[in-house]
Amino acid sequence: MSLIRGKLGNRRSFSEWKNHVKRLSSSINQDNHPNVVKSDSKDIVIPDISLPELIYSKIGGYSNLIATESAKSGKTYTFDQIAIKSRNLSKHLRQKFKLEDGDVIAFLLPNLPEFVICFLGALEARLTVTTMNHMYTADEISKQIYDASPKIIITQGPQLDTLRTALNMLKRDVPTIFVKERQDESIPQGTIDFFELINTPIDVPDLQPGKSMDVAIMPYSSGTTGLPKGVQLCHKNLVTNIIQFCSEDFRHYDQPSENFQEISPAVLPFYHIYGMMMNFLFLYNGVRCIAIEKFTPEFYLSVLEKYYPTVISAAPPLVHFLSAHPAVKKEYFKNLKMLSSGAAPLGFMDEERFLKKAGRSDIRMVQGYGLTETSPAISHSPINVERTEKNGGSVGKLLPNTSMKIINPDDPTGNYLHFVLGTPLGPNQKGELVVKGPQVMKGYYNKPEETTNAFLDGWLRTGDIGYYNEDKHIWISDRLKELIKVKGFQVPPAELEELIRNHPTVDDAAVIGIPHPLHGEVPRAYIVPKKDKNFNSDELNEYVAEKVASYKKLAGGIEVVDSIPKNAAGKILRRKLKEGYLLKNA
Repeated sequence: MSLIRGKLGNRRSFSEWKNHVKRLSSSINQDNHPNVVKSDSKDIVIPDISLPELIYSKIGGYSNLIATESAKSGKTYTFDQIAIKSRNLSKHLRQKFKLEDGDVIAFLLPNLPEFVICFLGALEARLTVTTMNHMYTADEISKQIYDASPKIIITQGPQLDTLRTALNMLKRDVPTIFVKERQDESIPQGTIDFFELINTPIDVPDLQPGKSMDVAIMPYSSGTTGLPKGVQLCHKNLVTNIIQFCSEDFRHYDQPSENFQEISPAVLPFYHIYGMMMNFLFLYNGVRCIAIEKFTPEFYLSVLEKYYPTVISAAPPLVHFLSAHPAVKKEYFKNLKMLSSGAAPLGFMDEERFLKKAGRSDIRMVQGYGLTETSPAISHSPINVERTEKNGGSVGKLLPNTSMKIINPDDPTGNYLHFVLGTPLGPNQKGELVVKGPQVMKGYYNKPEETTNAFLDGWLRTGDIGYYNEDKHIWISDRLKELIKVKGFQVPPAELEELIRNHPTVDDAAVIGIPHPLHGEVPRAYIVPKKDKNFNSDELNEYVAEKVASYKKLAGGIEVVDSIPKNAAGKILRRKLKEGYLLKNA
C-alpha cells in the first residue's frame, strides 16, 4: 500500500490508485501459472467465416430432412427451404428497406419455426440481430429499442400492440415486418408481410458474406451488475462455440442418416442466448427442432408423447417438472439419449430423480456453463467421462481453446491490490471464475466503461463463484453478481429497484432473490416508505406487475424496513439482506 501512496499521493481517489494497480498488474503475466486451468481437449482450428457460411456448409448433406416444426400447428420447413427462404429475406432486407452493413434488426417473437429464417436472413444481409423477450411490457421494450436503435423490427400478432405502444412512447416510427400465425390472417395496416418476403425470389446477385469479426447478434444481459446492456457477439464468437460443441470430446449429436434423425422439443426461449445457440447447433447437426411457442405442462407432455425425443435441452425447473409431475410417463423417454441442462446448476440428486422417473440409467445427463458474454458456453460435460457421484452436478470441463482462473472475489473492504495481484486459487478452493477464449464477447454496445470493468487483464469476470477438482471438473456454487435467476431467466435487481423507487409512496428500495422450490429464485423487495405518504404493499405489487414480465413480479413478497443497508460508497448490501432473510427462515 505504501507503494501506491508514494506514487499517487494521499489526496488521490480510490479509483485512481485502483487504475494504477491495474497498470502494474499488466506486466505480471499469470497465464502460465500452474493454477490457471486449461482445457484438456486439444485446441481446434476456428474457420474464418460467418455464421451462415458455417451452417450452410453442413446442411446441404440433409437438405430434404425436416429442420424445424411448429408443435402448435405442425407447420414444417426442410433444411433446403430454410436456406432458400433465408436468402430471399436477406435480399429484400437490403433492397426493399435499404439496410446497410451493421444496421440493427430486432426480433420480438415467441418460439416459431420461422425464427431461424429470420436469423439467417438477417445475418446473410450483414445486419446485427437484437432479440427482445416477447413477454416484455411496453416499458421494457421501449428501453431496449432506445438503446439498440433498430432500423426494422420483426414481430407477430400478440406482440404487435405492445410494440406499437413502446414505439409511441419513444415517438419513433420503425418499419415492422409481421409474421402471420395463420394463413387466413390479415396483415395489420402499416406492417409488411413476412411470408411475402421469404416466398418471393428477387433477381439480384447473392450477397457477399459478412466478416468473422462483424457483430452478428446483440442479446441483452445485465452482466455482473447494473441494467441490461447489448452484448456484442461477432460471427467468430458464435462459430467458435458451435465448433467447440462439435469437437471430438463434446460431440453429443449423431449425424442424420437414411433411417435416423435426432429430434428435440425446443421450449427454451429463442430470444435467449441458450435457446438461440441450441437453434444454431440443431441446424449444424441436422437435428429436427420442434418449436414450442408457450410452455404449459399438458401441452409439453403431449409433445413428448407425439415425438418421443432423442435429445432434451432444459433449464433445471423443467428437469424438476419432468421428475416430479404425476402425469409424466416413462414411455415419453423411450428414445431419449441425452438430457442437457444449463442456465443454472443441477444437483447430482436432481439428476438421479430424473433417471428414476424415466426408468433408465443409460440416459446421458450432461450440463454446461456459460453466460451471454461467452456465446454462451465455457464448459460442458464431455462424452468420454462417465458420470459418477464424484463428478455429479458438475457443469463439465472447459471447452477447447478455453482457459479459466479461480480468483479471490473483490473484497468488500476495497482490498483491490490483493484481488488483482493475488495468486489464482487451486483445486477445491472457491472463488470467482474468470475466463478467456475465442467465444468471449467483443464488448457491451456503446458502454466502454462497462466493457472495461467486465475484464481483468484480458480475463472476463463471470461474477459466478465456483471451484474445480483435480480432474478439472467445474462446479458453480453461488453468484457474486446479484442477478436473480427465475426459472432460468435473469432478473437484474437494479432494474426492479429503479422501477420501485419511481412509485410515489417509496423513498428507497432494494431487491434480492430468495429461494423458491419450483422457480429457483423469486424477487423480494425491501421498501422504505415516504414519511408523508400512505404506503400499500398491494398497490406496489400491482404497479410492478403492470410494468414487467411475469417472472419479474415480486413473488417473494414485500417487506417494509427503516433503512436499506449500504456500504460507504452507497452500494446496496444485498448480501446482508439475503443473509438476514435466510437466517429468519432457516
